[in-house]
Amino acid sequence: MVDVAVAQFAPGEDKLENLATAGRLVAEAAERGAGVVLLPEYAMFTAPRTDRRFVDAAEPLDGAFVSGLARLAAESGAVVVAGVNEEVPGADRFRNTLVAVEPGGRITALYRKLHLYDAFGVTESEVVEPGPIEEPQTFTLGGVTFGLQTCYDLRFPEVTRRIADAGAHVLLLAAEWVPGPLKEDHWDTLVRARAIENTLYVAAAGQNAPTGAGNSMIVDPMGTRIVALGEQDGVAVAPISADRVAQVRSTNPALRLRRFTVTAAP
Repeated sequence: MVDVAVAQFAPGEDKLENLATAGRLVAEAAERGAGVVLLPEYAMFTAPRTDRRFVDAAEPLDGAFVSGLARLAAESGAVVVAGVNEEVPGADRFRNTLVAVEPGGRITALYRKLHLYDAFGVTESEVVEPGPIEEPQTFTLGGVTFGLQTCYDLRFPEVTRRIADAGAHVLLLAAEWVPGPLKEDHWDTLVRARAIENTLYVAAAGQNAPTGAGNSMIVDPMGTRIVALGEQDGVAVAPISADRVAQVRSTNPALRLRRFTVTAAP
């Protein structure tokens, strides 16, 4: 069993301030026993619009911000997972990347956002390069296996299904879920649906206002919200058990009974 935390805040354009806020939330989560702390998408840098500012703020994965996350992991003893703007050398776009940094400082898994947010009046692809389609990366702590995913990918169930097939007991979903008509309802519905249909936990950490809709939560494999946050900065912690996943998959063997697999689109 592992205690997992979702940490919610609204990052801005000051990377040092964002790292300081992340540090306070990670420290609080660790004090409450969390072995894994999930921060939002774009925890490194967020501006009101996804534009050239994001490209200019991007850094390599051995840059100052990820090195700062490594310090937070070392100080807390927890795996720290956060969304960063990854520099792409020689390109005019960056990658929206989720990194998991272990206490020893190593990036133990990462995920580059596959489906870009070209919807609801936003065109993320203008400045973001989509990640390659590759085998999902996971990491294991305390007998529990974690997979990674980002925001708009939540609307594509095949992404989570591939992560479940890779052996994950828990999906760590980082988001900047932009507010809008019915968007909060979509968030709640889709997070719970991904947990139910894949019989795994979903830990979903989003940004809160003004950039995100908040409502970070951890949902169990039956779709029940174990803990949730509202609209404020904060941390929520819940115990995660691989035995619970096995129990639910015995009762509801949907993954074993399915008759279709997931393949990449041409």
